[in-house]
Amino acid sequence: MRMINSYKQTLYKIVEPVKLNTIKRLNKSKKWEYGYNKENDIVVISKTGMIGEILEIQGFQIALPKEPKEVYSCSKNKSEQKWKQFPPNPDFKRIKTVFDWQDYPDDFKEKHYGYIDEEFRRREEGFWFMNNGKPTYITGTHYMYLQWSKIDVGAPDYREANRLFFIFWEACKADKRSYGMCYLKNRRSGFSFMSSAETVHQATLASDSRFGILSKTGADAKKMFTDKVVPISINYPFFFKPIQDGMDRPKSELAYRVPAKKFTRRKMREREEQDDMEGLDTTIDWKNTGDNSYDGEKLSLLVHDESGKWERPDNIKNNWRVTKTCLRLGSRIIGKCMMGSTSNALDKGGDNFKNLYYDSDVTKRNRNGQTKSGLYSLFIPMEWNYEGFIDEYGQPVFNTPKTRTFDPSGVEIDYGVVDHWDNEVDGLKSDQDALNEFYRQFPRTEEHAFRDETKNSLFNLVKIYEQIDYNEGNRNSSVLTPGNFQWSNGVKDTQVTFNPNPNGRFKISWVPNSRLQNNVIIKNGSKYPGNEHMGAFGCDSYDISGTVDGTGSKGALHGLTKFSMEDAPANTFFLEYIARPQTAEIFFEDILMALVFYGMPLLAENNKPRLLYYLRRRGYRGFSMNRPDKIWNKLSVAEKEVGGIPNSSEDIKQAHAAAIEMYINDHVGLLEDGTYGTMYFNEALNDWARFDINKRTKHDASISTGLAIMACNRHLYRPNPKIERKPLDLNISKYSNKGFQSTIIKR
Repeated sequence: MRMINSYKQTLYKIVEPVKLNTIKRLNKSKKWEYGYNKENDIVVISKTGMIGEILEIQGFQIALPKEPKEVYSCSKNKSEQKWKQFPPNPDFKRIKTVFDWQDYPDDFKEKHYGYIDEEFRRREEGFWFMNNGKPTYITGTHYMYLQWSKIDVGAPDYREANRLFFIFWEACKADKRSYGMCYLKNRRSGFSFMSSAETVHQATLASDSRFGILSKTGADAKKMFTDKVVPISINYPFFFKPIQDGMDRPKSELAYRVPAKKFTRRKMREREEQDDMEGLDTTIDWKNTGDNSYDGEKLSLLVHDESGKWERPDNIKNNWRVTKTCLRLGSRIIGKCMMGSTSNALDKGGDNFKNLYYDSDVTKRNRNGQTKSGLYSLFIPMEWNYEGFIDEYGQPVFNTPKTRTFDPSGVEIDYGVVDHWDNEVDGLKSDQDALNEFYRQFPRTEEHAFRDETKNSLFNLVKIYEQIDYNEGNRNSSVLTPGNFQWSNGVKDTQVTFNPNPNGRFKISWVPNSRLQNNVIIKNGSKYPGNEHMGAFGCDSYDISGTVDGTGSKGALHGLTKFSMEDAPANTFFLEYIARPQTAEIFFEDILMALVFYGMPLLAENNKPRLLYYLRRRGYRGFSMNRPDKIWNKLSVAEKEVGGIPNSSEDIKQAHAAAIEMYINDHVGLLEDGTYGTMYFNEALNDWARFDINKRTKHDASISTGLAIMACNRHLYRPNPKIERKPLDLNISKYSNKGFQSTIIKR
């Protein structure tokens, strides 16, 4: 068995963004309001007016309710403290509807009002229980899932991963800026049942509302509705369950007529007649998969199941643009979306879901405080939620246990999930496509979740993914340092320094020693790179500062070393810059400072020439390489003026792709000597993996890396002109040897 280091969780952390005195002061007066707290930049999910711990999950800060003085415990023995579903009240066995309840005598009802009130309170505020000696909070939705939702195996197990999922979801509901969540998951994580439980939970509380379900196909949406939503609704206790129209087990629409608010203690004391009760007029239904599903309708909740598996012609991004409008009135968000899925291969719907997921990063918001998609992304690694490796307390068993550990069914767990996963991976390494499918189904990282099929890549995808896996194994090390370059004391054209910054636009893995930094040579008043023998840069530039929709491709810069006698790693990408600053001039200056700091030349495409003219105007024309496939006399006037290489030539496109292919085969992934390559930039590696030579404009990183490789190997592209050679005349006499005497042959 492979020995590994002890697993360290990074899914969430407890943070303290609010001063303790502020929390105590507002707790005392119960002033914490449910929802987004702008002053402290937190989302409060407490409905008691008091908060306790604040969790940060993928950059999202969520304030939990304050722990109560008394916490429910099923046992005084710590080891026996765990979640256990409460048995149903035997007195309610024959009560199916509120009308049955009304037929019972008042003394019977008075006896049970307290029980019903408490269930409503738990549904609203959540529930605290002791779990292996630790006070543990679950949201109201999570409580309804565990206590009152029937799934395929009967009662759901308590899992810590699901607790964090429901906390995150509750924060999405509480945050007025959010349209909901985009959940990237592993197989058998329980999302379909959890989202079905949430649908029934909300629908049985709401009036005049509509709840919708979509999946990768209409048949899948229907199956989710009939096999999950309807059974959960049917098995609700009478005090939570409105009267429904139509069949007991409908196939297309579940309609409620009597609102759950009628079933509160106060209302149940009022002997209302059935005919006098108002209709709830709330429905749950499903739609066939398509870009325009639910177009023009108003929804309180939209469940998007298997959204990473929408294949052509269906497009999850197009559908979300349409259905997003169903969740708002003007700028006001009136409904939420619960989206979750594993990912297909990129050309089978995975790419659209991937883009939607990354557009939902809570740390990247516009001036309205919203993400690009409006959703909030959540990824829970497989080791948190893998069947067979969850102990009786709902905790994942990451590492092989040192003491006897059991699952909720009493089966011993004698192995850690991380070891198990590693062994599965080792067994699949000879079949890359099978390995990638395993990664997508059971991802430990976002990179795993969006793995593509090897047949879809122009380059050697096996080696690319070998390198990505190696890099992921070193993700907690300090191989890459983010930061920015600056002119010393802010004075341009002097010395450049690199300043580490976690939010910096650059990522670097190596810097030259101080002797070689800022090595700029002056020739005839012009500046030239002094470290040209050590490496070069490639750049995919842009000319326009902004676009109509505020998007546009990013600028990209990559630095690559070549073999030299200097103290530098050979054939190693050492710098990556993929960004689009507010103005093109900021981008140009960033590039210039990197060139000066490393003292290396740049090969850039000249179809977007503003960068090259910027360098020339600043006196750095010597840093801009000429195209290596032509001699000086064959260059155009513009090429002589600013340098660069065109991107329109088919020969150049082929040479560019061949350069990347050559580098991958020689320097990426597992090498012949048993070591791994030193290409640490996963963004570029992933861009190589999906590179399309016919759609090069989408691949900023591939363009710049390919140009860097060509720049470092420019001798391979030098033209070989035919040289006409005249026969040499050495003035040597020739003789005829006919006859008895040789004679000189006259010319």
